[in-house]
Amino acid sequence: MAGLVFTYLARRKARAAATALGIALGVATIVALLSVGSGLKRTAAELVHLGQADLGIFQSGVSDPTASVLSASLAPRLEKRSDVAEATPLLLVIEGVKQEPAAVVFGAEPNGFFRRRLVVSEGRGGPGGRTGILVGDKLAHELKLGPGSTLKVKKRPFTVTGIYHSGVFFEDTGAILDLDTAQRLEHRGNDVTTVAVQLAPEVRHSTAEKALKRALPGAQILGTADDAERAGANGQLVRNVVTIIAALALIVGGLGVTNTMAMAVLERRRELALLSAMGWQRLRIAILVLAEGVAVSLVGAGLGLLLGVVGAGLLNDALSVSAVVTPHVTPWTIGQGLLIGVAIGVLGGLYPAWRGTRGSAVELLGGT
Repeated sequence: MAGLVFTYLARRKARAAATALGIALGVATIVALLSVGSGLKRTAAELVHLGQADLGIFQSGVSDPTASVLSASLAPRLEKRSDVAEATPLLLVIEGVKQEPAAVVFGAEPNGFFRRRLVVSEGRGGPGGRTGILVGDKLAHELKLGPGSTLKVKKRPFTVTGIYHSGVFFEDTGAILDLDTAQRLEHRGNDVTTVAVQLAPEVRHSTAEKALKRALPGAQILGTADDAERAGANGQLVRNVVTIIAALALIVGGLGVTNTMAMAVLERRRELALLSAMGWQRLRIAILVLAEGVAVSLVGAGLGLLLGVVGAGLLNDALSVSAVVTPHVTPWTIGQGLLIGVAIGVLGGLYPAWRGTRGSAVELLGGT
């Protein structure tokens, strides 16, 4: 049977190729969006664990955690708790660097654990004062910066005092100002975006999270990537878009396979009737037609997976989020793309398979 399937595809190359290409575009779009969505989830995890923190505390009820507004005085209050070892307030300056709008500038206390854990590879890593700024090594490489260079944040020039590496993509593609400098720059008074929390030794994560939620009713405690993804709109938006495109791919791709295979069945009615006359059962003929549709879909899905992996990076650049999000192609992403391709072949081949078993073999072969 496999030989008959490949013979059909070889005899109708143009039609099969056009159908496979249409399926490939649908699968590629799904894979690209899923990869960017997975990258968003990883970024969300980094947002929760800034400075390798155990928990991140944000304002409750905001559409995006980066829009959170908290008082910096919350940090010393938290440090008085027995389940908290350290707490450091952070202010996130969004779209502050004109050359790289997706880069985040962090306002952080010079003595907080967020800055103590940085590895300074060039220059110095101490307080920057009102005019100094630390730059992540990835952003420094992108903008060709080094100690002594000038970087403008919100149109205000700062002198690069050092280049750091933290191992967190979200941080290494950004920069750091002293907290009071960032607050003046943003006209935020004593407000911050989040408070990063380091739990005391031997304190269970889940227990501390529940206790903090009870103690801080006006705040949301984010401890995992799933928490951050649920708190913001971006992850949900990507999932909704993927669902819509998957449905469209199934409909459009299914119709394409149905059209291609239905035409093939009409052209091959005598051939199929001959198989029937030779003793092939109707179920076997239906499976043959269905297998041809699935084969076309798998070719399209395979091409779509390749296009999707490449397209994920292009989509990331088009959305201008490459500074904070890296597409993440997972085995499940590949599996979903293949599942969509197989589903298209099965759905699209059902009607032609049924149609291929209709009619009398005697009539089709010219008998009476």
